Amino acid sequence: MSSDQSANVELIKKHIGEYPDFPKKGILFKDIFTALRHGEVCKAIKSVLLGYVRENCPDVQVIVGLEARGFLFSLLIAAELGVASVPIRKKGKLPGTCAQQEYVLEYGTDVFEIQKGSIVEGQKVLIIDDLLATGGTMDAANKLVQQLGGVVERNVVIIELTELGGRKKLEAAGSKVHSFIQYDDVE
Repeated sequence: MSSDQSANVELIKKHIGEYPDFPKKGILFKDIFTALRHGEVCKAIKSVLLGYVRENCPDVQVIVGLEARGFLFSLLIAAELGVASVPIRKKGKLPGTCAQQEYVLEYGTDVFEIQKGSIVEGQKVLIIDDLLATGGTMDAANKLVQQLGGVVERNVVIIELTELGGRKKLEAAGSKVHSFIQYDDVE
């Protein structure tokens, strides 16, 4: 990473909000929305994302954004590169015929969906979200893209909570993972 991009990552990190005991007691929530309140941080996020994708996934054909913060970044990247932007949403939020994938939460299960036909067999796909914690949602997204015949080139997140083991889970399943900011503590 260039010194300019390192400075951009530091600028982003400086503006990440922290909210103790959210969404439950004992969790220190890292919030990308506080960073997005600053125009210079928005420009820095755009710069690091595009720089990374252009360098590491130059042939990507589809950018998939995960509900809901991933949508902010997927369209930004896709529009700049002139490639498709595809959402993965929670069950019941997308019209038409959808593929589904259940995933485990710490308090139960949920289901992600993607519209059938949104990815063509063999297309190279990058999946993006704001944060990687346990890896459950990203793993479900990988499986959905693969159900449609897409080839997942990379999982990209702005923030990674390393202590929760999401990267290990994803890499054990064969995924390549990149995060720009890592936090070792979640409390």
